[in-house]
Amino acid sequence: MAFLRMAAGVLAAGLVFGLAQLVAVFTGASTAPLYALGDTVVDRTPDGLREWAIQSFGTHDKTVLFLSMGVVAVLVAAGAGLLERTRGYGGSAVFAVLGVFTALLAIGRSGSVAGALPAVVGTIAGIAALRASARRIDLFERAKDEAAEPVTATGGAGAADPPAVREGRRRVLFGLAGTGVLAAGAGLAGGLLRSARGDVGAERAAVTLPAPRVPTPGLPADADLPVPGLTPYVTANSEFYRIDTALIVPQVSKESWSLRIHGLVEREIRLGWDDLARRAPVERLITLACVSNPVGGDLIGNARWLGYRLDELLAEAGPLPEADMVLSHSSDGWTAGTPLAALTDGRDALLAVGMNGEPLPVKHGYPARLVVPGLYGYVSATKWVTELEVTRFDRATAYWTRRGWSDRGPIKTGTRIDTPGARIRPGRTVIAGVAWAQHRGVAGVEVQVDDGPWLPARLSAEVTTDTWRQWVLDWDATAGPHTLRARAIDETGRPQTAVQTDVVPDGATGYPTRTVQVA
Repeated sequence: MAFLRMAAGVLAAGLVFGLAQLVAVFTGASTAPLYALGDTVVDRTPDGLREWAIQSFGTHDKTVLFLSMGVVAVLVAAGAGLLERTRGYGGSAVFAVLGVFTALLAIGRSGSVAGALPAVVGTIAGIAALRASARRIDLFERAKDEAAEPVTATGGAGAADPPAVREGRRRVLFGLAGTGVLAAGAGLAGGLLRSARGDVGAERAAVTLPAPRVPTPGLPADADLPVPGLTPYVTANSEFYRIDTALIVPQVSKESWSLRIHGLVEREIRLGWDDLARRAPVERLITLACVSNPVGGDLIGNARWLGYRLDELLAEAGPLPEADMVLSHSSDGWTAGTPLAALTDGRDALLAVGMNGEPLPVKHGYPARLVVPGLYGYVSATKWVTELEVTRFDRATAYWTRRGWSDRGPIKTGTRIDTPGARIRPGRTVIAGVAWAQHRGVAGVEVQVDDGPWLPARLSAEVTTDTWRQWVLDWDATAGPHTLRARAIDETGRPQTAVQTDVVPDGATGYPTRTVQVA
């Protein structure tokens, strides 16, 4: 009977989560127990473990988190099922404790007592289902025990199960199936309702972006080199990295969206989507990088952004002289602290609404986000942005700076080796990659084979100092193992450092290396 009891616990837990998701359609998706717990895990994960997850799983880190939570939930639910009996409430107690815990988490994250409803309703239903299953399993178990008494002259081995055993088995299986159907139905209904009520994908698809006041000129012919295996100059939207703390992608409608600029300003202003439509946007090519990008990593991308200059928007509010920081707020509560100077020094810092000729993808911040050249995303690239609070670094701290990361976040000069692969044939081979030094520009890239001299690579054309550049070096590969290294040099003449450091607290450093076997 152990398997049946474990199945009862798992299916009852499924009913908890399915019904909670359905109720969360009306109280907010983030109040569903799984998401409330997941958000708490993300917020409280130690930096070392978080960075290991990002470097190990990249943009799939959230999927891995949900899978891990699912495995733990199944194990706990199975254990609760083993504990539950008609006259014993061990499993119900486990459900109740977890229900209260996740309800409190949801209240804390939503700021409303109503946030507890999904956990409360789901837990009550789950306990009721678990209790009913336990009673049916107990009756079935008793019937089997009675049927197993010494064989009489009228029976023998192989005799059919008595009616009581067959009826008990049928009740158990039908009860488990019913719980499973209810769980799946509630979860499916919740997903469909949430999509129908809040999904802004259709709205985004119907958006027509305004024309920029000055379109970005076409790329020079040698800005994007035709080298197999080399990263394209412009990163497709579908390939652009996504690293954020949102377990549920916020669904923000342009109809309800607004940007509030307040704090240490002469006048508070609020801009809606229609207000932006009356302004002329600009279009700029800008490379974004995540501070969690390891040496040689792929958490970096280059795109054509359409948006409104932040220096112009801030000028309308009139920052006070003592202000030195802008705390940007996302619709999901995430914050980033950006030096005010980086938004007003003439660089192309944007309130972006378009990406590579399309409205922002929902997962990249639709309807509006920040894009600031030269700064890592954790201090600048706020998605689903709703507020710009002009303040001071000694008065406010942002999401990641509260957790020990540096407060300024300038992007460090770096490079990556894209090709060749791990095994190649002897002869003429291309070593190629991309290099970046946002807002300073890349002046050169050098490559070292084994412990030989540093050789200058050929660079693609520089389109702007705010984007990366491709580089290529021809190499006569000889048989045997070889180690390739690369380093970039910025326009000030300063090369990237060889010192190996971790991503915490302000970005990784060191030379990217690649081991190649030539045979």
